[in-house]
Amino acid sequence: MSTAREDPGGPATLGPKIELGIVFDLDGTLIDSRVDIAEATNHALVHSGRTPLSIDEIASYVGDGARKLLARAARLEPDAAELEPLLRSFLDYYAAHATDHTTLLPGAYEALAALGHLPLALCTNKPRSTTEAVLANLRLPAEFSVVVAGGDLPKIKPDPLPLQHIAQALGLSTAQLVMVGDGPQDVLCAKAAGARSVGVEGGIQAQERLIAAEPDVLISSLTELPELIAGWLSLPLDGKLKP
Repeated sequence: MSTAREDPGGPATLGPKIELGIVFDLDGTLIDSRVDIAEATNHALVHSGRTPLSIDEIASYVGDGARKLLARAARLEPDAAELEPLLRSFLDYYAAHATDHTTLLPGAYEALAALGHLPLALCTNKPRSTTEAVLANLRLPAEFSVVVAGGDLPKIKPDPLPLQHIAQALGLSTAQLVMVGDGPQDVLCAKAAGARSVGVEGGIQAQERLIAAEPDVLISSLTELPELIAGWLSLPLDGKLKP
C-alpha cells in the first residue's frame, strides 16, 4: 500500500536544479575590437605629438580599462596629469568610431541566442561611453539584464565588486554566476567573488596569461559555451559543476 512517505521516483529525486546567471566580458570575448581600439589609441597618441604603435602592441595593453591602456601606450603613470587630454581624445574618437571595424567573435551570436533564456549580464572594464556605443551599433540576439562598465563602480575587474554588484542586481548569489572571458582579469574576478569562470581562447588577451589564471573551464570558442552551460543546468544544486 502506498504511503505519503514513499519516494515516488522520477526526476524529483534529484532535488532542485541549479540556477545560473551568465556574465560576459566584452572585448576579446564577444567582440574583436582590436583595430578600433588601436585606431582610437593612435589618434590620441598622434594628437599629443607621440608616435603611433602597432595593433599588436596596443592589443597587449588591453584589459585593465582605458586609463591603463593609454598610460601604457604613452609610457606614463596612470595618475599622471598629462594623461587626461590623451584619455579625452581617445574616448571622444572611440565613441564616434566604436564599430568601424569591430565584429562579433565566432560563436558569440549563437551563444547569446542559445542562452537568452537565462539571466545575462555584461561586465567590462571598457568605459561606459564606449561600451554603450559598441552595444548600440551591434545587433545582438539577446539583451543584458545588467551592464557594468569601467567607471560605474569604485573598482574594476579583477576586483570582485563588479560581480558582487551583478549578483545583487540579478537576485542571485555570486556562486550562481558564471564569468566568461578571455583574460586573467575575468578569471581572477570570478575567483575573488566565488563565481565560476570560463576562459575563452583566441581573444585579445595573451593565451598564456589566461591559462596561468586557471579558469574552471577553458574553451576554444564560444560555440562550446551553450552545451557547457546546459550540462551544468542539468545538475542538482549539490552536483559537481565541472564537466
